[in-house]
Amino acid sequence: MTAIEFENISKQYRLGLVSTGTLSHDLNRFWQTKVLRREDPYLKVGEVNDRAHKGASEYVWALKDINFKVEQGDVVGIIGRNGAGKSTLLKLLSRVTAPTTGTIRARGRIASLLEVGTGFHPEMTGRENIYMNGAIMGMSRAEITRKLDEIVDFSGCERYLDTPVKRYSSGMTVRLGFAIAAHLEPEILVVDEVLAVGDAEFQKKAIGKMQDVSRGEGRTVLFVSHNMGAVKNLCKRGIVLNQGQVAFDGGVEEAVDFYTHTYKTIFSQSTNISASHRPNPTNKELEFTEVGIFNDIEHLATEEPLNFYVKIKKNDSTIKKFTIGLMIDNHEDQRVGSFVSQVYDIPKEKDSFTIYLTLKNHNLARGIYHVGFNIGLKEIEYGLRDYDVITHALSLNVINVKENIPIAIWQKGWGNSNYRDADIKIE
Repeated sequence: MTAIEFENISKQYRLGLVSTGTLSHDLNRFWQTKVLRREDPYLKVGEVNDRAHKGASEYVWALKDINFKVEQGDVVGIIGRNGAGKSTLLKLLSRVTAPTTGTIRARGRIASLLEVGTGFHPEMTGRENIYMNGAIMGMSRAEITRKLDEIVDFSGCERYLDTPVKRYSSGMTVRLGFAIAAHLEPEILVVDEVLAVGDAEFQKKAIGKMQDVSRGEGRTVLFVSHNMGAVKNLCKRGIVLNQGQVAFDGGVEEAVDFYTHTYKTIFSQSTNISASHRPNPTNKELEFTEVGIFNDIEHLATEEPLNFYVKIKKNDSTIKKFTIGLMIDNHEDQRVGSFVSQVYDIPKEKDSFTIYLTLKNHNLARGIYHVGFNIGLKEIEYGLRDYDVITHALSLNVINVKENIPIAIWQKGWGNSNYRDADIKIE
């Protein structure tokens, strides 16, 4: 039985403006579509959604002519580069926004986890948000109460259950949000980048729960992630989106191979940070503006120290201290290395500053890797607080592997899981 059907779905946006931008254009659209019952004249203009290049038209198609069906009990991975239309597709299914053209048919209740904190009221406690989300899904208070212990136990947030959600770290927020979405018995579970901010324990639990939901309980899961390992582990079918269109639809192994081989890595010595580098919204009290590397990133060696620089803008003058972190993922977006510094003081009387970070022993095997950074501060009561987090900011290509060097520490061939040997200088 078909659980979800997308029929000729398209979504158009006008850059920088709401609606068409002028009253005369809005009246023209209303007259043509509502009174004369004609096709919307603005659907005849627009360009594909290529975020990297400025186009000639103010109108872009975030999605264009999407057609596919999902059977009940299927777990479908939706993959693609940032800006490909993945989150827009899930927002249309979740009725956060409406399609410009086409029809979406879904059987049963839909539970969505689209972004960290979506659907949560920051002033309400975790317990109150559980009941509010359940009520939105049409569940009675008694039904939610029966599920409460399971939700709290899965989230691991029992100690903070009666604390306002605005005090939660991003990891705690996504833990509770996923627990609510997965346990309130939806027929369709929609998950967007839920693993991006979770620790290893939570990722394992989340994937296991989604497998139980689909295989044991016969419910449908749509899963968006840049973690190709998780997509392969969880899904049987993969859909690759590119510039708002379906580029591939088939088995998950073939979909991942198509994605990783079609979209070649672009190497750059420096990157100006934009919204596309942030998998989830952050408050940006301290904000990444530019990151770079001094090495020859296309011809790296295992014994060669990695020399990075990170430019930070200070948006909150009350913040006095910070920790800087670095994450390295392989070409399938599996985390293979991480580093978190000690606490440093922010340079006084500066609106911006630069951090120079040298990673002495990266121990990476041959292959392509992606580097991300986070800046935050560990708070005793609420754990690590992130000011800003960026992913896929830089890419590296290790081609020279020194023989007889201990590459494998936690998993053969991938590298060191917990870097400790790094030098940091702040200017």
